[in-house]
Amino acid sequence: MNASGQQRTFEFPVLIADIGGTFARFAVLIGPDAPLTPLVVVATNDHATPSLAIRSFLESLGVPRPRSALLGLAGRVVAPVARLTNAPWEVDAARLAGELGLSGVTLVNDYVPVAALLPSLTAGASGDLTAIGPDLPPGEGNRIALGPGTGLGAAACIPVRDLCWLQPTEAGHMSFGACEAAERALWPLIGHGSGAVSAETVLSGPGLVRLCRAIALGSGRASPWESPAAVISAVAMGDDAASGAVRLFLRLLGRFAGDLALAFDATGGVYLGSGILPRILGLIGESDFRRAFEDKPPFQDAMARIPTFVITRPEPAMSGLAAMISAPDRFVFRGYGWPAAPS
Repeated sequence: MNASGQQRTFEFPVLIADIGGTFARFAVLIGPDAPLTPLVVVATNDHATPSLAIRSFLESLGVPRPRSALLGLAGRVVAPVARLTNAPWEVDAARLAGELGLSGVTLVNDYVPVAALLPSLTAGASGDLTAIGPDLPPGEGNRIALGPGTGLGAAACIPVRDLCWLQPTEAGHMSFGACEAAERALWPLIGHGSGAVSAETVLSGPGLVRLCRAIALGSGRASPWESPAAVISAVAMGDDAASGAVRLFLRLLGRFAGDLALAFDATGGVYLGSGILPRILGLIGESDFRRAFEDKPPFQDAMARIPTFVITRPEPAMSGLAAMISAPDRFVFRGYGWPAAPS
């Protein structure tokens, strides 16, 4: 359903894609609530255009030819033509429809489908969620999906009567400052090209590397770790800079998650996705994440009642896209594409 209350429908089979700054994931949904075709993951820099990547996916699997598409993009989506924030791809809905013979293409921010999935996620040993801090059940109020990856994505799922309003944000590009003395000493060493520090500057895969480099420089040495995976591996080897970077990363993430929870009155919880956090799941509970999350005077008591989770369900964005297509009457969201939706 679009923001004016008119039904948004998709012609099956539907191509769905979660297109990030580093990887793009593709599958086809044959019909409502049908299983997805096998997922294909490609590096965005392996293909010059999204159309070439999609053609390669369709030819490699021989999947049923899609008739329409719903694409989640890691970037600001406010028109039928959108650019990825951290990759050179431009996605033009009309051009893509023409090149692939589709009856329609809809573009949304990549965290909108993650937000769509939140009401259906379950906690517990056999569930889709791992609690951070107190074992609080998922709430019924507003929910936030947040994820540090190549960038920092965030969206809200806001219940409106029996519907879910899916609200994208560009929260990752909000200014982000140091609050504690140790952080203030590190901030000049972060070395971001533009000079300005946003949340994404430090709360992303590249941000974890920047934090590690800054901590190493602060102790008079260079950091050899050039990727988030290398930093995380170095923690297990006892590297002080890497360990300090992960601890700081989690504290800052808790602070930022708490800010968003306050801004959106997220009594339903904050849900953290991305490929980074499941790899450091064992460190999150020992970190200052919840302390920083709750440290919002005078509302510490209210913050202590808001649950926080890591999403452990694989490929939540792809599942969310499938849910948006299979049950379009459950969701209100603003998508852009071709042909243009009624306003």
